[in-house]
Amino acid sequence: MGIEPFIDRTRDLGGDLPVALPLLSREPSQPEPGPEGRRKYRTVWISDVHLGTRGCNAQMLIDFLDSVDSETMYLVGDIIDGWRLKKKFYWPDSHNDIVWRILKRAKRGTRIVYIPGNHDEMFRQFTGLHFGGVEIRRAAFHTTADGRRLMVLHGDEFDAVMLAHRWLAFVGDAAYTGLMGLNRWVNAVRQRLGLPYWSLSRMAKHKVKNAVEFISRYEEVVTRAAGERGVDGVVCGHIHTAEIREFDGVEYYNDGDWVEGCTALVEHFDGRMEVLHWPEEMAKREAARERSEAEAASRQMVRAA
Repeated sequence: MGIEPFIDRTRDLGGDLPVALPLLSREPSQPEPGPEGRRKYRTVWISDVHLGTRGCNAQMLIDFLDSVDSETMYLVGDIIDGWRLKKKFYWPDSHNDIVWRILKRAKRGTRIVYIPGNHDEMFRQFTGLHFGGVEIRRAAFHTTADGRRLMVLHGDEFDAVMLAHRWLAFVGDAAYTGLMGLNRWVNAVRQRLGLPYWSLSRMAKHKVKNAVEFISRYEEVVTRAAGERGVDGVVCGHIHTAEIREFDGVEYYNDGDWVEGCTALVEHFDGRMEVLHWPEEMAKREAARERSEAEAASRQMVRAA
């Protein structure tokens, strides 16, 4: 089924971008399992999902959403990729399923805070409003269970390329889209060979010296700005690189993305922070399932003997 019956064609700041706002009354193509057995966290942060692009690892994110629960969830920007949707409309059922799950979570009582980024900046005009139980903020402040105050924002505000050379950011976006296309082909082959997910673009960023220097500089600039605002730390996204670091007593947290690394930042109920690398979590779960099946088969063979 196409998404057209469920689209509210809302004008963005640039004109006629169709913004997909699926209705809660529409059932997802992939039914959501019950909450039993889900991991419980106090807070979850995700960003850089890039719904509306082929690079989005929608199935992994659906698996994550079906596997964890939290009191609060922050959507830290670039959830929907308006840049790509303005060029070519792409919205498969799996992307609709993600929006449905987030809105359903809000309906169940989870506090959802959406902080638009540069790719979904068309939603920034709605700052201060609520849609379907989702709060839209330009930035937010979060107090952890152990009393630390964290500033939460997407992070493009501190990207020198975005600020000084916006045209270059669009060129870089086109090149990045090409790399992600290659990444899909590589992982399609790996899946057929029974190999786990592997991010080509993530590896490339860690190998290229300039990219490493940019990431390090970005982390320092964001953390220093947070320190100047008197907070204990900052949570952001934008650069698709999950990290937990500390600069001069100020904590830096980046929740990563769902295009390359497929990561989320979570807060445990004691205030402890952790980055979940979901491909690794899925691999652990599969290995545990295989061990359980092997042990069950072994016990059955012993009983039969």
